This record gives sequence, C-alpha cells and structure tokens, in this order.
Amino acid sequence: MEAKNIIIRESVFDDCQYFDKWEQDPNVTPFFTMNEDRSYEDVVTEFIKDKNNKKKLLFTICLRNTNEAIGRVIVRNINTHYDSLEISRIYIGDVENRGKGYGEETLKAILDYAFITLHMERVNIRLIENSSHRDELYSRLGFQFEGVLRNAGKKDGRYINLKLMSILRSEYFKKNTEK
Repeated sequence: MEAKNIIIRESVFDDCQYFDKWEQDPNVTPFFTMNEDRSYEDVVTEFIKDKNNKKKLLFTICLRNTNEAIGRVIVRNINTHYDSLEISRIYIGDVENRGKGYGEETLKAILDYAFITLHMERVNIRLIENSSHRDELYSRLGFQFEGVLRNAGKKDGRYINLKLMSILRSEYFKKNTEK
C-alpha cells in the first residue's frame, strides 16, 4: 500500500528489532494492552505466532523517500463471512516522526485496503479508555463510538476498559465522497 509520504509493506522478521524498540517506549505503550515489561523474545514470539495466523495481517510503515521503518499496523479478526476486521495496533514509533500526518495517512490507506481491496463491511478498533487524542483522529476519519467494553483488556496484570469504535463501508464511502 502506498500513500503520499509512506509505504505500508508486509512485516518481515527483521522488523522485530524496531517493534521491540518502539514497544518499550513509554510514549507508545500506554495506548495499547501490551505489558510494560515486554522483551525482545516476547516481540519475536508474538510475531512468529501472528505471522502464521490467517486471520491476522502484519504491516510495517515506512517513509516513502528513504524506506525507513517508522511504525506498525496489525489487523486481526479478519472474518470473511461477516466481512469485518479489527485494527488492533497502529502507531508511529519514534517521537520525531509523530505529528507529521503519517498516522492519518496510514489509517486512510488501511481503510482503503479494507473496504476496496478486501471488500469489508465493517472495520473496528478498540482503544484504551484514556486515549482522547486518538479518538479525535478516528472520529475525523468517520469512526463512530459504540460503547465501552468493560474489563475487555489486560495490561500489566490488571483489567482495563476498552472503547469500541467502528466505521461501516457506507460511512467510509460517504465520508470520502464529501471532500
């Protein structure tokens, strides 16, 4: 997948070094259910397990002009019967690459991929309850708040609430034709 400033490619094993670095960063970890004490071995084990799961897709976000890896996307719960999927992890890893629109470009490209290429009817995302800046991005792109999933996640041994947001195919196309 390509956008103006980024390329989103299938993740490869060597990307685990970046995921390990980013997923230990206190600027990344608060927004996900991953534990704070993740090790490189945890990242590699998760990667190998996920890579072999047909209901998951693993992507690495790269800058178009340098091919430098700058972030990650995981799509899961791909259901071809109900035509739905979930974006379970999406982030720009290094602080110097944030605030430049790469995350929004990535999310738009993933939505294009989900609705146009995969012909999905629904895309949802679950967010840790206290992630308001991310809520704004998802809302701006057409996601609707559906509710709170109580104790639906676990982080560092404690249950946490997750907000559920989704966007339907018709909402996506309506939002993209209004521009």
